[in-house]
Amino acid sequence: MAKDAKDSYLVGLIGSGIGPSLSPALHEREADRQGLRYLYRLIDIDALGAAPEAVGDLVRAARDLGFDGLNITHPCKQLVIGHLDALAPQAEALGAVNTVVFEGGRAVGHNTDVTGFAASFARGLPDVPLERVVQLGAGGAGAAVAHAMLTLGAERVTVVDALADRAADLAASLNRHFGAGRAVGAALDALPGLMSHADGLVHATPTGMAAHPGLPLSAELLHPGLWVAEVVYRPLETELLRTARAIGCATLDGGGMAVFQAVDAFRLFTGREPDSARMLADIAELAGPVGTPR
Repeated sequence: MAKDAKDSYLVGLIGSGIGPSLSPALHEREADRQGLRYLYRLIDIDALGAAPEAVGDLVRAARDLGFDGLNITHPCKQLVIGHLDALAPQAEALGAVNTVVFEGGRAVGHNTDVTGFAASFARGLPDVPLERVVQLGAGGAGAAVAHAMLTLGAERVTVVDALADRAADLAASLNRHFGAGRAVGAALDALPGLMSHADGLVHATPTGMAAHPGLPLSAELLHPGLWVAEVVYRPLETELLRTARAIGCATLDGGGMAVFQAVDAFRLFTGREPDSARMLADIAELAGPVGTPR
């Protein structure tokens, strides 16, 4: 049966500490409006007492139980790859998967974080300069948003991470994909010099989440004229965004990325076209206004 001939779907999310996720509500609300029976289940490895390496067993179990697909989040986006039958080009280029679709007994990995962040950024900060972009964080989310920024036309992205080797590895991967010199890796002690000349800052670490409050860098490194884009969306109003806005920076919260990656995942799971405007309204109701520069 073709995907778009079905009217009932079972999907889920595998990750750690995912209780606060808005993905179930985003997917189920849109499915309800389309007249679908759609169950979105949380599969929290913490609640199961399972290690991240158990993701392969969980994917196989979900496939055997008749799931149509899964979203994958921290800390399993890279670990899951070895347990899949095929990767979409975007996921292969990134080395990270956040969406698995079960098709004819095969598990195929996709990454909708890249397209999700790109759509949110283009909508929320459409005319900002992109010559010199500094990105904090080189993990799974960092790889996705760095790809998105270069796809959007950033001339150079400097990736800064507490693990300098991880930043260098991501930069090397980006240069292989986009061309030499488009990305540079740097250690945290390079931040002051980098920020003084930056057009914008992309934040892609967990700092600022409800469980990890605080600022990911010294407030003194922010300056008027800088734009700041956030990946964290719980809460939407992170300390970084609040501090940046107070000194005159244009800002973009992480809610739009959450919505647009869900839009793309819903399409992959069902073969149906979701209404992104309705889903943006959903997240505004669930978590506050999102996706606009303020």
